[in-house]
Amino acid sequence: MDALTPAGTDPLTDLLDGVRTTGAVFNRSALSGTWAVRFEDGSPLALAVPMTGPAWVVLENEEPVRLDPGDVAVLSGGTPYTIAGDPSAAPDVTIRPGGRCTVPDGTEHLTHDLGPARVTNTGGTVLLNGLYTLPSVTPGRLLAALPPLAVVPSHQGTCPVNPEAFEDMFCLAPGRQVLLDRMLDLMLITALRAWFTRPGAPLPAWYRAHSDPVIGSALRLLHTDLAHPWTVTSLAAATGVSRAALARMFTELVGQPPMTYLREQRLALAADLLREPETTIGTVAARVGFSSAFSLSTAFKKARGISPSQHRTGTASDKD
Repeated sequence: MDALTPAGTDPLTDLLDGVRTTGAVFNRSALSGTWAVRFEDGSPLALAVPMTGPAWVVLENEEPVRLDPGDVAVLSGGTPYTIAGDPSAAPDVTIRPGGRCTVPDGTEHLTHDLGPARVTNTGGTVLLNGLYTLPSVTPGRLLAALPPLAVVPSHQGTCPVNPEAFEDMFCLAPGRQVLLDRMLDLMLITALRAWFTRPGAPLPAWYRAHSDPVIGSALRLLHTDLAHPWTVTSLAAATGVSRAALARMFTELVGQPPMTYLREQRLALAADLLREPETTIGTVAARVGFSSAFSLSTAFKKARGISPSQHRTGTASDKD
């Protein structure tokens, strides 16, 4: 039996573990003839997968990139882009924030979420898009490590979506939004794992940090016990270096100071725990190293723009 790698020893796990969404927007379009869709939704992360037929991704001031069936395009940073059947085609619809659609004269258009319609081979292109709607669910380190467009060819990584899965993904049944959220996370993580581990991929500093004898040890200590009352001083003592040396090395290799990194990891774990039924905010606060429910709520809202209660219920209003 193969042993699983403990949390904190795998740099990709640490990077991708914070990728979680609520309120994912999926657009599925059956397109034929001359078509082009402009995306100005501002999503910090998005992906596009042509399930049948080819497509082109066009970013301003960049050469168009062709996508073949099964290729996954990951777009980051919120920069506008166009996906088209012909890279020279003018957009006939624009996707706005929240999944709204407009036609060239600015009027609203029906959403591209086609509900439970079956995917068929009609000679055109069936395009699937997933949009992250909240910047707070995408770690800053991840966005910094990605180019505006990363394409994972179908032979390099397996997209965990097939036409048969669409029936469950898009049917209007209880739990639909949770299914869409988790499916988008799974698709993105699968694509990014293939992207970061592709042959010849340059290794960013945060990736190399895990092989550093001092900072790698510090990362493992933090992840082994996130609730421990760590300070830079205690972490430095545990790794056998001075406080100043640890702070400098950690910031240089990981990209942020030790306590900032620790706070982000605690909040990512809290976001997961808050989804567990019957778990109180106070209990979650204790499990992730915050002194009280109030301190967790304050930090959570500052970092993610919503309170723990809003995150738990997926609502935009709060009664805390």
